[in-house]
Amino acid sequence: MAIQPTTGILPCMQPDQESISKWRDCVPCYEKHREVIQQMFAPVTQALVEDGLIGRGQAVLDIATGPGEPALTIAALVGPEGKVFAIDPVVEMIEAARRAAERLGFSNAQFDVASVGSLPFPANTFDAVTSRFGVMFFSSPVDAVSEMLRVLKPGRKVALAVWHLAERNPFHYTLSRVLDRYIPSSPPAPDAPDAFRFADPGKLQHVLADAGAADPCERLLQFTVQAPISAEDFLSLRCEMSEKLREKVAKLSSEQLTQVKRQALEALRSYSTDGGMNFPAEVLIVSGTKNASA
Repeated sequence: MAIQPTTGILPCMQPDQESISKWRDCVPCYEKHREVIQQMFAPVTQALVEDGLIGRGQAVLDIATGPGEPALTIAALVGPEGKVFAIDPVVEMIEAARRAAERLGFSNAQFDVASVGSLPFPANTFDAVTSRFGVMFFSSPVDAVSEMLRVLKPGRKVALAVWHLAERNPFHYTLSRVLDRYIPSSPPAPDAPDAFRFADPGKLQHVLADAGAADPCERLLQFTVQAPISAEDFLSLRCEMSEKLREKVAKLSSEQLTQVKRQALEALRSYSTDGGMNFPAEVLIVSGTKNASA
């Protein structure tokens, strides 16, 4: 399947260097915990596959792929006769994704550094476009979805995953609430890039409609984040994954850090099982179709 990006790093709508630096700092964590993170969010990947109508032999574009998920899971699904192209603006993330693809033996997955604001692909190229927990951080979501639709084949689907309300996701709030006792969080500015930017039902669905998607729809995915690790290891993983949590932890005194660890482990005990950590979770799966006449 001879699809080639037209260029490398694109200037249009690139994230600012501060944002890229913050994501760059997460790369070691994502590589270290690749299998655990893949398992935690496997139900979200499966939902994107279902709503994107992804099947064997297709060409799929995964945007904001990070270190290669869900792109590599989708590559296994489309098979050797299919192809997955994945982009991310962070060079180190793409390098990590390429290492994973090589280690796992995938020859049908290609990773490139690029911006969602100006995708380096011809119009009408892909059978599906996906993004898992990426659109919340795009500088202009409407323009980004418009670009996704441009490279999508007529009649095919874009499928996006975003977190539902923060209070419905203890995976996020359990540790955050403990840290807030010591370093309170300021609410993000309206529509600022944030994990819960599209948590309100209908908000991202309206973005798809404004971008020109036909029949935009939304469904609530209720699942369990399963992490086969101890509460202590989960505490370390969450702090490594989250730039916000790392910043707060760095501001704590030694005494405060000891107290936070004790209180966090106590709070996490409610979600600890013999098989590891289990958190009830809620995500919105939002999809839309490219107009068949486009």
